[in-house]
Amino acid sequence: MIHVLKQTQFLPITIQQAWDFFSSPENLNKITPPDLEFVIKSDLPAKVYAGQMIQYKVSPFKGIAMDWLTEITQVNEPYFFIDEQRRGPYSLWHHEHHFQTVEGGIEMIDIVHYQLPIGWLGNLFHGIIVKPKLQHIFNYRKQVLDKIDL
Repeated sequence: MIHVLKQTQFLPITIQQAWDFFSSPENLNKITPPDLEFVIKSDLPAKVYAGQMIQYKVSPFKGIAMDWLTEITQVNEPYFFIDEQRRGPYSLWHHEHHFQTVEGGIEMIDIVHYQLPIGWLGNLFHGIIVKPKLQHIFNYRKQVLDKIDL
């Protein structure tokens, strides 16, 4: 089963400011909950580009560290970019990052299509573990972005 997470957030900044912040992979550390022990393992350029591979180490649960490899598959500055998991905990991970100008700022829209491994057993864990964890991550990010000066 493919699950979808969608989150929209207004930010009182320009589309270029949004692009400059979100297209810089090193800023992921600023908006990821500390309990995930998120570490970028790759050397990073200043901005994302199509074909870029980024390696991470992440601990979704205390004491369980996982390697994660994503590829930036599409970039259309300053409107959107897409990352897809190449190695990691999901059978499918396709994350769209969209930015559009609205009155007073920008609207940022994240759309994540994801599928869990191990069939029906993975889906059993979706509602009790995975979905709440993903909501925690995106809610944390929303709270941080509401407070920081981009």
